[in-house]
Amino acid sequence: QIQLVESGGGSVQAGGSLRLSCEVSGLSFDWYSMAWFRQAEGKEREFVASIGWGLTTTYYSDSAKGRLIISGDNAKTAVFLQMNMLKHEDTAVYYCAADQGKMDYRTYYWLAEKYAYWGQGTQVTVSS
Repeated sequence: QIQLVESGGGSVQAGGSLRLSCEVSGLSFDWYSMAWFRQAEGKEREFVASIGWGLTTTYYSDSAKGRLIISGDNAKTAVFLQMNMLKHEDTAVYYCAADQGKMDYRTYYWLAEKYAYWGQGTQVTVSS
């Protein structure tokens, strides 16, 4: 059974940093791609960042580039999202997602419906 459990959310002032974690069980990073999405109140879920199978190729949304970094640790079976220079507009529930196979342009890595497994989410609130 595949399980994803996010943690690390909280409240922070604009300009601050947070590190989100997604502990994973029931899958291997050798065969699964991982991603972070977020959903602000009243808005649709949107892509933030992804890392391909083997913890290799990374993709970022335009809003994430230069500020957010996705990484993974095979030993800890966890994926992380380091969030720096946070802005008020980063306020949202952040979700970890996984799907089997290689996620790239051909498989539309930025679409939420392409991911079969999801965590419960962790709230990030950035005050201006």
